[in-house]
Amino acid sequence: MSISISSNVEAGGAARGLVPLCAGAGAYLFFLSAGEILLRDSDSYWQIRVGQWIIDHGAMPYTDVFSFTRFGEPWMSSSWLSQVLLAAAYDFSGWAGAVVLSSLAVAALVSIFVYLLSAHVDPARAILITALALLQSGSHFLARPHLLALPVLLAFIGGLLRAADRRTHPSWLLLPLMALWANLHGGFVLGLALIGPIGLEAIWCAEPDRRLRLAARWALFALAAVGASCLTPYGWNTPLAAAKILNLGKLLSLIWEWMPVDFSKPTFFEATLLAMIGIAFYRRLELSVPRIILLVGLVWMALTHVRNIETFAFLAPLVLVKPIAEQWGMAESIASHPEEPRSPPYVTILSAIAIALAGWVSTTTIVAHHPFAFSPQQTPVAAVDLLERRHAQRIFSTAPFGGYLISRDIKVFIDGRAELYGEKFVMDYFDATEAQNLGDFLGMLDAYRIDATLLNASSPAAHALDQVSGWKRLYADDIAVIHVRTDAAQMDAVPRLPTDWNSSSDHSAGRS
Repeated sequence: MSISISSNVEAGGAARGLVPLCAGAGAYLFFLSAGEILLRDSDSYWQIRVGQWIIDHGAMPYTDVFSFTRFGEPWMSSSWLSQVLLAAAYDFSGWAGAVVLSSLAVAALVSIFVYLLSAHVDPARAILITALALLQSGSHFLARPHLLALPVLLAFIGGLLRAADRRTHPSWLLLPLMALWANLHGGFVLGLALIGPIGLEAIWCAEPDRRLRLAARWALFALAAVGASCLTPYGWNTPLAAAKILNLGKLLSLIWEWMPVDFSKPTFFEATLLAMIGIAFYRRLELSVPRIILLVGLVWMALTHVRNIETFAFLAPLVLVKPIAEQWGMAESIASHPEEPRSPPYVTILSAIAIALAGWVSTTTIVAHHPFAFSPQQTPVAAVDLLERRHAQRIFSTAPFGGYLISRDIKVFIDGRAELYGEKFVMDYFDATEAQNLGDFLGMLDAYRIDATLLNASSPAAHALDQVSGWKRLYADDIAVIHVRTDAAQMDAVPRLPTDWNSSSDHSAGRS
């Protein structure tokens, strides 16, 4: 955070009110014009396909319908509303629609963040802090449900922190946000978990005679928030389904976004963390015990799982901004012009409408001239076309290809839903793709009656199959390699597994 930057923007008037909107508009146009950076994860394919399934069937999925290895087994979508929104945007305008929706989510995130910061620091500092947060978390901005939920996360937790700063209880208006968050993404459990430590901050700093009553109000709010999180089509099963991903054990260390931070090479997060520690020591920042607990918890989350870096990037400044502003004199500029008259509301409203119209014109222009496309490394179009012509049905593919196969209505061996497949299955899959034990790999292909494989061009398993009798390389390009059996007749003698989807094609996969 900057400790010396000055602002030429006055604290009062319409300019200050429009800063969050202008910042959000700028972020929207940036991510829209560079839309391909949002299309880098093939999980977007199956997320959209789940949303299309929900729209087509008018029902929620309660069992898996997209794989042949887990077909019919219990599975609930903890991000169903985000998936429906992404599917609707995709059906309306292809990948451009998904990019526009995701960019709007980033715009909302930035606007809310600047608004929350502006209560304690001037607009210039608020925008600087926002830019640093975006630089830290931008690598995880993808057209996926978690991005649509980030503005709700920030608004909910920002509301909790504002209540704590004022030594009062949270507004009941935050409960609808929790209900919305629970339908958008399973990360709502973080909001429930943070009610306690943020409430402790409010109680810790309150007058002694108010602490008991305030604790009761925060406890009541926490119970109400748990109830609000269950206002989903899955009801009380929602928190359990959302927490299931955390029970995958050592598998989490193999999934990129769940890996711990790697400090073996310099990163922007590392530089920010070290700079924050150094500045805090230099300026002798003092924090209450609850804020220290909050900050340490956010740092621990970010260090433990890469995907939590954006949570740290946007929540840590909210935890620190009030004590920094008070102790380092930044709050003085906010209160230095109390006599300034505020502009009439219609000025702000008209300005907001002008920003919205300019955004609409910019959107139509960019979409008309920008061919949004997904990363070709995760879309093996030619290879899948060949597999469809050969009527391959049981394809062993890498997980990154799973999303694209699902989008082509091909049942998959595995995809990005690790909580569905379970720790053992996914660990066996990782061992197979690395060809660490060729016998186990071939045994897996036989056990699941695989008739073709679709692997990365550089996959060790693909090179191993080149040396195995009974398999031949049928196709290869820079993206994917296909192997097919040459001993297909022998597979008739191999017993089918209970999970065979061909024998369960009429299995009910959902209920209204």
